[in-house]
Amino acid sequence: MSDTPDSVVHTYIQAHRGTFLDDLAEWLRIPSVSAQPDHDADVRRSADWLTAKLKETGFPVTEIWDTPGAPAVFAEWPSADPDAPTVLVYGHHDVQPAARADGWLTDPFEPVVRDGRIYARGAADDKGQVFFHTLGVRAHLAATGRTTPAVHLKLLVEGEEESGSPHFRALTERYAHRLAADAVIVSDTGMWSEDTPTVCTGMRGLVECEIDLRGPDQDIHSGSFGGAVPNPATVAARLAAALHDEDERVTVPGFYDGVADLSAAERALIAELPFDESEWLRTAKSHATLGEAGYSTLERVWARPTAEVNGIGGGYQGPGGKTVIPSSAVLKLSFRLVAGQRPESVERSVREWAGARVPAGIRHKITFAGATRPCLTPLDHPALQSVARSMGRAFGRPVGFTREGGSGPAADLQDVLGAPVLFLGISVPSDGWHAPNEKVDVDLLLKGVETTAYLWGDLATALR
Repeated sequence: MSDTPDSVVHTYIQAHRGTFLDDLAEWLRIPSVSAQPDHDADVRRSADWLTAKLKETGFPVTEIWDTPGAPAVFAEWPSADPDAPTVLVYGHHDVQPAARADGWLTDPFEPVVRDGRIYARGAADDKGQVFFHTLGVRAHLAATGRTTPAVHLKLLVEGEEESGSPHFRALTERYAHRLAADAVIVSDTGMWSEDTPTVCTGMRGLVECEIDLRGPDQDIHSGSFGGAVPNPATVAARLAAALHDEDERVTVPGFYDGVADLSAAERALIAELPFDESEWLRTAKSHATLGEAGYSTLERVWARPTAEVNGIGGGYQGPGGKTVIPSSAVLKLSFRLVAGQRPESVERSVREWAGARVPAGIRHKITFAGATRPCLTPLDHPALQSVARSMGRAFGRPVGFTREGGSGPAADLQDVLGAPVLFLGISVPSDGWHAPNEKVDVDLLLKGVETTAYLWGDLATALR
């Protein structure tokens, strides 16, 4: 446990609250939209701004790491204790596109505070959650009397996360020796709600593919040739229909190889969360739940692998009828993976599964996009328990555990560095990531600051 005095942390944070929020607002005004080439200079400006601010915070090493796309920021603050463990914090400084016409009540790149919340693109995703580390480490030093952190502290702040992190894996491999750590803290996630602080223990991986199916060399008459030649649109429909069995389990042979089932303890923790399925369905804009038999809705979303038809098309789509056998069809699929699954194995299984079901006379091609690996940290891992203790201390209540159904680059850090990945986020579902009027609650943001003020001392003990 950290011996950081809570009262000193509280006093320090309140004394520096105004400057912290002013600095964050200045960063939020930079429209660092990585997906739009017109903002390339702004993404660079964002990296420059953060580099300067980290140096001002006290990091003796601050660098910009260029990629073929947008720049990342690296910072390092060694501990005076040579035996201290090393912790790497990950986040990103690029943001989603945003315009007033999208439904924003105010300019998305001119932060405003309403009812204790900051409204701006990037307020929650992810500038706010990156920036609370700057005040957190200073509060840690002020409360402990240290001149350096209790851990060797590193930051890696990516510039292309909102564009799919196309160069992130190569960046981590190139600088693996600089990024080496005993634990990775990802501050690009959230918690259950304002009243229920939680720590995420893992994210699912992702494999995506497109299956192109070609039959006749052109659309042909369904009366003259129908029933006598294979129809690529029918094949696409049959593949989609064959993807699941009657229990909604994925039928691809070998798909579940390596999947570890939820422990009874984790199922109990998930069941303790105040989950309202009706409210969840309203958020999902859906009217009923459906999924793998034997699992709850949250278990299906967080801890089970899935297969989804993202798109299916082929043939005539205009008004009225057109009696043809189409020359081509397409099927777009995505597979969410959980710990124990390997993307390359799933890709191989999907190729074999589809190939065995495509009839003679249909030429097919399967194209896979870049895959993301799943990551999971066991509930009893000392670093995870350290994060939970520090967050519980800041919030003054027990902390629950969740997983994320989505996917992200955190798994690359786990894979390349061989270090456990922990998730520390204070954003809540209503913050509107990627949506108009994105926001972050100021009090929760400062709880993130407080959590990190306790965390470095706790980790210094837990990871020895």
